[in-house]
Amino acid sequence: MRGIILAGGRGTRLYPATLAVSKQLLPVFDKPMIYYPLSILMLAGIREILIITTPRDLPAFEALLGDGSAFGLSLSYAEQAEPSGLPEAFVIGERFLDGQGCALILGDNLFHGDQLGTRCREAAARSSGATVFAYQVTDPGRYGVVSFEPDGTVTSIEEKPAAPKTNWAVTGLYFCDPEVVSIAKGLEPSARGETEIVDVLNAYRARGDLTVSLLGRGNVWLDTGTHDSLYEASSFVRAIELRSGVKIACPEEIGLQLGYLDRATILNRATQMGVTDYGNYLRKMAV
Repeated sequence: MRGIILAGGRGTRLYPATLAVSKQLLPVFDKPMIYYPLSILMLAGIREILIITTPRDLPAFEALLGDGSAFGLSLSYAEQAEPSGLPEAFVIGERFLDGQGCALILGDNLFHGDQLGTRCREAAARSSGATVFAYQVTDPGRYGVVSFEPDGTVTSIEEKPAAPKTNWAVTGLYFCDPEVVSIAKGLEPSARGETEIVDVLNAYRARGDLTVSLLGRGNVWLDTGTHDSLYEASSFVRAIELRSGVKIACPEEIGLQLGYLDRATILNRATQMGVTDYGNYLRKMAV
């Protein structure tokens, strides 16, 4: 399975901060926002990842992440000139996916919690169908809302329903089999002129091949697309890291734990980071 991070769009809700830079390059406390979705794909056991962004921002992502070797990954890049809906990521990434299944994660989503890596690896291991991750919210009418059977089989997904059937919101993390490309290609734009990820999921649901993985207590899902939510996410990461002494979404650390990197490589990376808290953290790992 291969991974895609969708980091396009104009980030208009974060103006003026994003007038000249992608929102996924803004810091969430002590590291760029894109480190967080990148780390989730790593925890899922995915090493080949495509980053889709705008023509303006692509060089900046390349400068930040390079070819991925600093994390033990293989990174590729593609352009999305204009936002035309989340399913377009599967179409843009068709050649990259090369007939394999795909994990798509939105570049402004932050996940953290117990057994998250295990859940992602389980979803990645499914040979057919699709898996969505859902999180309980107090205002489900603002989101895509999923209903399901006790065994996790999805019975309905509705986009911003007036009368939500549950309070489980669909998050920005999707695992799909290779059929997702043909499904995405067959979609018609909605009334707002974009293809909709809900239509992809409902195509799987219609054939009884859509499963939901519930992120219950002990898990956190944050969307960092507004000034308030970006501040809240930074405060959350800061609080956890200062209390525990362990960094959230440190891809070098994950690469070391998974055996992608050795300690000498980590130490070299620490030297690149200089005399910073992040660099010192990497040095401790290299001891």
